[in-house]
This record gives sequence, structure tokens and C-alpha cells, in this order.
Amino acid sequence: MAKKHESESQRAFSSNSYFSELPPTQDWQSQIAAVTVRFNREYRGEPFDLPEEVEAMPIFRERASGSLQAKVASPFWSVVQPKKNQHCLDIGCGVSFLIYPWREWDALFYGQEISTAARDILNARGPQLNSKLFKGVALGAAHQLSYEANQFDLAIATGVSCYYPIDYWAAVLAEAKRVLKPGGVFVFDVLDPETPLAENWAILEMYLGAEVFLEPIADWKKTIHAAGGKIAKTLPGELFQLFKVQF
Repeated sequence: MAKKHESESQRAFSSNSYFSELPPTQDWQSQIAAVTVRFNREYRGEPFDLPEEVEAMPIFRERASGSLQAKVASPFWSVVQPKKNQHCLDIGCGVSFLIYPWREWDALFYGQEISTAARDILNARGPQLNSKLFKGVALGAAHQLSYEANQFDLAIATGVSCYYPIDYWAAVLAEAKRVLKPGGVFVFDVLDPETPLAENWAILEMYLGAEVFLEPIADWKKTIHAAGGKIAKTLPGELFQLFKVQF
């Protein structure tokens, strides 16, 4: 199975791919490509071929029943709720605009996503849902945001950082700082390796095609501070901890 995912990752990272143009100075490209494949398959509804011992794990059964989603999803609005007419960037947005109450918040939604499947779904359906609030989804990795400096009041990234080494997230923090307006807020979540579900969830994700990095919460805090960020609020969950960061 690992060989199968490696082959798909290589195709996603072909010489014609956007991701092949990422800077070669950091060894992030292979992980970005693997995460791209993993989520393209999910958004296209393609089956994952998993060993019987993985399908026997309780966490797999939770995923199959749909009950795992509530434990994985981080309620970023509980930390900072988007406000009317705010310009908000969702990094690694998936299909966020379709499932969260952006119309109720009346905030302007911009997205960036590495999954072409998720981008295409959202760019097709977002304008139908609300063409005034939906401002489109760009294709790109989190450390190279396709937006201007000082453009956003709020940036969000949930379910993203766990798939990358912590030095990668230092680059993401720098980009978030660049695109935020003075006084803007970056809300993101990190996987808490001390939670009871963390290791089994990481194993499941590995078999779904993407490695998960179990970084100590203390190291995340050091990385935020080193990037010039101030932690204004935290919110722990069953798997992830949310951070509200200001620069």
C-alpha cells in the first residue's frame, strides 16, 4: 500500500505541477504532495485500501461512522468569530464555506488549498451559495500565500499544521503575518500528542497516505514566540488545541 501512495504522490508532484516550483531549499515538497493526494482522494470519494488490522481499530470505526469528525474539527469561531465585512483567509480551507455559517457571520471568505478537488468543489459551489461573500479559493501551499500584504483581518488554518514539521509552520507563521492587517489575528490548531487519541489517529492518517507529526505543545509555543507572535488565547479539544495569535 505504501508503494501505491508513493506512486500517486510522485504523480501529484510531477514536473508540470504547481508544487514542483516550490523552493528547493527545504524538504517540504514530498510531504505537500502526499497530503495533496490524500485529500484529493477523500474529496473525490475514492476508497482507501487499508489493512484489516487498521480497519479493526476503534478509531477507524469512528471514522467510518462519521463520529470522528466532531473530534477532529476545531471550532475556530469559539476563539475568534468572523465579523461582518471582515476579510478572512482560510488556509487549507477544504470546503469550509459550504459547511460553516459564513453567511450568518456575513464575513468575506477567501481560501487557499492544495487539494485541486476541494478547490474545484468550492469554486463551483461557493458563488452559488453566496456570491457576495465568497471571494474564491487559490491553489497553493500554506507557506506561499497567493494574497497581498496587509489584506486580511483574520486568517484561519485548522487541520493543517499536523501534517508538516514544525520548521515548516514557522514559514507559514511568517506568511500569515505578512497578509494580516496590523492587529489582525491568526487562528490555527495543532495536534496535542498528549491526548489519548493522538497516536492512533496518527497511525490511521499514515495509512490514509499522509504522515502526521507529533510535536510537543511547548515546541509550538516556542515557534510562535520566535515568529514574533503573541498567544492571546488557547482552546484544547479532544485531539487538537487551538491558538489565537497576534503579531
